Amino acid sequence: MKVTVFFLLLLPLCLAKPFHQKGLFDFMLEDEPGSGDEVFPDIPIGPICPFRCQCYLRVVQCSDLGLEQVPKDLPPDTTLLDLQNNNIKEIKDGDFKNLKDLHALILVNNKISKISPGAFAPLKKLERLYLSKNSLKELPENMPKSLQELRAHENDITKLRKAVFSGLNNMIVVELGTNPLKSSGIENGAFQGMKRLSYIRISDTNITSIPKGLPTSLTELHLDGNKITKVDADSLGGLANLAKLGLAFNNIVNVDNGSLANVPHLRELHLNNNELGKVPGGLGEHKYIQVVYLHNNKIAAVSPNDFCPPGYNTKKASYSGVSLFSNPVQYWEIQPSTFRCIYERSAIQLGNYK
Repeated sequence: MKVTVFFLLLLPLCLAKPFHQKGLFDFMLEDEPGSGDEVFPDIPIGPICPFRCQCYLRVVQCSDLGLEQVPKDLPPDTTLLDLQNNNIKEIKDGDFKNLKDLHALILVNNKISKISPGAFAPLKKLERLYLSKNSLKELPENMPKSLQELRAHENDITKLRKAVFSGLNNMIVVELGTNPLKSSGIENGAFQGMKRLSYIRISDTNITSIPKGLPTSLTELHLDGNKITKVDADSLGGLANLAKLGLAFNNIVNVDNGSLANVPHLRELHLNNNELGKVPGGLGEHKYIQVVYLHNNKIAAVSPNDFCPPGYNTKKASYSGVSLFSNPVQYWEIQPSTFRCIYERSAIQLGNYK
């Protein structure tokens, strides 16, 4: 009985065909179409990273490659596109046609002088646009309504038109410093269309006055390094939420009485490196101001009520920083009670003139 079972087990092996050695690469032919069932089904190929760029987690980095145009066939799921430090001269319609999920676009330090009207139209979710260090003479219109931050310093911009910023209700930050911009080139109310705008920097330009029609939502206004000669009450009108005002390195001779009353929540005032002959009026009555920079001016005298209210019981925030050095006023001529509302002695910076 055991012999019979063993014979039956060996029978299939005996009927098998003899082993035949194939060529070294014959196994590759087995998977060719028509040779039988395919072992591996077709696998769809995902978005391909542009040549020489680096792609990782929806971030496409194409910086420092000497590119002269925006790469083609960018992955449609890109959320951040970095094209800085290239030689791109023009942004054309269709350059970003499939990038509906793009949140940040970096075009810093190229040679861009022209942006087509519809170039940014597909970017429905764009929040940050960096155009600094290019050759733009004017900001493009039709920027995405979703935009929150725009930086375009160090260009050749000479005009700021109301139509450019119209409808940008989500904008929070605008940086336009180091442009050959003049006061006549800023259209009245150019920024009013941005209802949430909190921060503006227009430094190192040729403007001679504070722009009119600034949005009431502003909390920081930086106008350092310009050619402003005067601050009047009207120029700060309506800025009730302003907390920081930078006017250093201008040619300001006078701050009109009542000007600081229009910015009742101001906490920090930079007026250093100007031509002021006296401490600006209204500091003593201002409830919230805590930091005042007045160094490198022409202030020859400081009175006891320039910084603090007359009475000791008046509610006022204590100063944490007051600078008066490099002024012709002699520190020994200033009465000690002048700084009675200052938090501590180290907050006062005095020094001999020159």
